Formats: sequence, C-alpha cells, structure tokens
Amino acid sequence: MEPSSASGGDPMEEHPSPGATLAEDAMDTDSGAARVAAVLRRFLAVQQRRAEAYSALRRGFFDYLANGGELAFQQLCGRVTAEFNDCSKQVLEMVAFFSIPEICRGDLANLLKDVQAHEKEKLHLTAKIQVLKKAGRPSERLVNHADCRSSNMAQHVCVHVKEITEDAGTEDAEADAEYDGALKEAIQGVQEAVTSINEHMEEVRHEIDALGAEIAGSNLTDIEEAFADTPLIK
Repeated sequence: MEPSSASGGDPMEEHPSPGATLAEDAMDTDSGAARVAAVLRRFLAVQQRRAEAYSALRRGFFDYLANGGELAFQQLCGRVTAEFNDCSKQVLEMVAFFSIPEICRGDLANLLKDVQAHEKEKLHLTAKIQVLKKAGRPSERLVNHADCRSSNMAQHVCVHVKEITEDAGTEDAEADAEYDGALKEAIQGVQEAVTSINEHMEEVRHEIDALGAEIAGSNLTDIEEAFADTPLIK
C-alpha cells in the first residue's frame, strides 16, 4: 500500500469492535431510538480511528521523504491498511444493522454508504499523491547512473546526457505540467472527499441530538404515565 493519532498512544492499537455488539444492543435496549443513537456514536468513534490512522500515515510519509527508511514506511502502511480494513468492516456491519426490519433506517444506511464511498476515494487519491511525491517532478528527479557505460571515470559515458534542444526543453516542460496537473487534481479530490465526509459527519451528529431529544421525551412520557393516577399534593 502507498496510500489514511491521538497523543499519548499508538494509533494502531487494538480497538473494541462495535459490529460485534450491534445485535446485543438490539436485544438489550428497549428503545429503538437508543439503539440507533448508540450505533451512530460508534460510527463517530470509527471515523476518529480513521482520522488518527491518516495522521500517523502522513507523519510517517514525511519522515520517509526526509530520512528514507523504506522498510519502516512499508510496515507502517501495512498497519494502516489493516486499520482501514477493520474500520470499513465495522461500518458495513452498521449499514446492515440500519437495514434490518426492526430498525428500518435506510436513510442512515445510505448515509454511511456514502461515507464509505468517499473514504475509498480519499484513500485512493492519497496513495496517488504519495506515489507522485516520491517520484518528484520529472525535471527535478535525481539521475541514476546504474545504466551508464564506463570502464573508469575518465571514460564514463553517461546515458542521461542529451543534446539541449528546443524540442527537449518543450518535452521537459510538458512532463512537468502533466505532473503538476495530476498532483493538483489528486489534492483537490482529497479535499472534496474530506468536505463531503465532514458534511455527513455533521448529519450524524444532528441525528444523534434529535434521537436524544426523542429519548428524553419518551422517558418523560413514561414517568407521567406512571404517576397518572397519583393524587396531586395540595
């Protein structure tokens, strides 16, 4: 993978799986609203894990560019990939939960599906950005003399030396322009994905607030009904 931390801890540490407890919550919680709110809060926690994983990946990539260390970076990519895969699995379990007849919240299932799609695009474009940045602009790439012909330094024949012509200069400029365009497009795509994800996250928070109000209202009604036959104290 070439791709997405909380301070004081390993961002790749083990996290409890929300998906494994969704069925239990459906059985143990009387209120459907409470069940939905609990799963949505777990979704926000999964998104926080994704954000921490991206943060760890970004730091690791910058360190790799500055100091090298291919093996360490690839190991980090492996851990981040596993983290992303687990997050995706849990969100898909939540999508299935919202789709069961007892819950019947297709709107929330679709919302989480949209987040999954944007997260997939974000990861794909993040990987593309890293590949481009590792390669560098064509005109600025380091020359590798491994294929050059030489019996000794005095007779070195560099295959990279070419006649400086107007056509060659045009080719270099076109290659740089193509590189710059690809990098800009990928960065813009990541920004658009992040914006869409954040908008969906805000929808989830509003839904949790609405469910909280519904739960509070239901609890108040239950209390009022329980004391309906109680004489008023005068």
